[in-house]
Amino acid sequence: MDWGTELWDQFEVLERHTQWGLDLLDRYVKFVKERTEVEQAYAKQLRSLVKKYLPKRPAKDDPESKFSQQQSFVQILQEVNDFAGQRELVAENLSVRVCLELAKYSQEMKQERKMHFQEGRRAQQQLESGFKQLENSKRKFERDCREAEKAAQTAERLDQDINATKADVEKAKQQAHVRSHMAEESKNEYAAQLQRFNRDQSHFYFSQMPQIFDKLQDMDERRAAHLGAGYGLLSEAELQVVPIIAKCLEGMKVAADAVDAKNDSQVLIELHKSGFARPGDVEFEDFSQPMNRVPSDSSLGTPSDGRPELRGSGRSRAKRWPFGKKNKTVVTEDFSHLPPEQQRKRLQQQLEERNRELQKEVDQREALKKMKDVYEKTPQMGDPASLEPRITETLNNIERLKLEVQKYEAWLAEAESRVLSNRGDSLGRHTRPPDPPASAPPDSSSSNNSGSQDPKESSEEPLSEEGQDAPIYTEFDEDFEEESASPIGHCVAIYHFEGSSEGTISMAEGEDLSLMEEDKGDGWTRVRRKQGGEGYVPTSYLRVTLN
Repeated sequence: MDWGTELWDQFEVLERHTQWGLDLLDRYVKFVKERTEVEQAYAKQLRSLVKKYLPKRPAKDDPESKFSQQQSFVQILQEVNDFAGQRELVAENLSVRVCLELAKYSQEMKQERKMHFQEGRRAQQQLESGFKQLENSKRKFERDCREAEKAAQTAERLDQDINATKADVEKAKQQAHVRSHMAEESKNEYAAQLQRFNRDQSHFYFSQMPQIFDKLQDMDERRAAHLGAGYGLLSEAELQVVPIIAKCLEGMKVAADAVDAKNDSQVLIELHKSGFARPGDVEFEDFSQPMNRVPSDSSLGTPSDGRPELRGSGRSRAKRWPFGKKNKTVVTEDFSHLPPEQQRKRLQQQLEERNRELQKEVDQREALKKMKDVYEKTPQMGDPASLEPRITETLNNIERLKLEVQKYEAWLAEAESRVLSNRGDSLGRHTRPPDPPASAPPDSSSSNNSGSQDPKESSEEPLSEEGQDAPIYTEFDEDFEEESASPIGHCVAIYHFEGSSEGTISMAEGEDLSLMEEDKGDGWTRVRRKQGGEGYVPTSYLRVTLN
């Protein structure tokens, strides 16, 4: 069944229906546009919320970042941020694939509809014009017939009138003959016009208008099919992000399960354990005997000279009032203002940093020596003398760092002796063994793997000849590329990504990558692959762990 056959006389109905279909298409486009605005506003509010609650200080400077509760909360915030990115992706897909494409298609449909109805109206006007011509020829034929009949009656009356002259009779007969001839011509013209109109009318109703109506039907069905596909894109845009949103929700669940109350308690101990020995019993001082009293080591009084006892290199006094108000302390370079255990940890951290810097300078020196040798053997590649300032600067840095390492080693040895002394004093009062030292970061030297290892041994390790065998460059070629940046963490690709645009890099799902640069708010993170090559990948495609 088609419109040209079944709706041949419903021109106005088809005009209203096709206009309604285009209006519905425009309404859907407007709905999707407002939907994208809602998604964009939602994503923007989520990102603002995440930014509001993210820690302001870097993780390495924030002691709270060591607690699993805080780490899980930060992970949840990151997952929410990734979720916001997926909402932005939904809005982008809807805007491009629905709003822009359907709006363009709607304009094309409007032009096609206008063309078809203009063609139909022209056909109607032509048929109406033919009908008017037919009516005119019909009225002319009718008028000529009456005139011819009237002229014939007049001639007949004059012919019977005995008083009429012969000339009048001849004239009347001639007039009747003329009128009769005109009526015959009008009759032939009317017959021809009627035949022509019937032919045009048949063509109009059985060929011309059915073709136009069939074109309108085809146009309307194409519009309906396109609109149905647009309805499907609405759900398809959501289904595309469902796997990643599921990963975000799974990440939140993993973050929730990662909260370890026992471990957080241990972290608190490691962060704030002072290392002081617990105070001993207060000795009885007998004021009833007239004798000089010697204050005990645990007495609350002060020495006889009236000056407070200072903490020196000998045995330290026990800290008796841990809940009292603390005096404002002056920060010192050797961290002597801290409790013994915290002082030891801070000195260890400083020593590890100096050792890493020293190893870096040693590697830099070796690289410069190799570069100088190449310049000497191949002068066209460069001037060896141009490297002398950098070599001298590197040597000065090495000497400075060696002195700092020695200084921190001495302070660390003294701090550890204080810690061991306090532990020895309080060994009988401990109900459990002391906690092991905190684990070292992944890139730290092996000196932190054991709290009992000689610190001097570990500090000298970067200066050994074996440690210098690993140059700063993975390969040394003619280009002398500058030293590549050290990774600030590692990450795992949770989705496959095809880096097709400039600056991006491809990665496979589950691939381990080195984190070179964090997301700066634009949704991209710079990574390095193990087989070589650096580039940017979407942050939402990664599970990131900072060093």
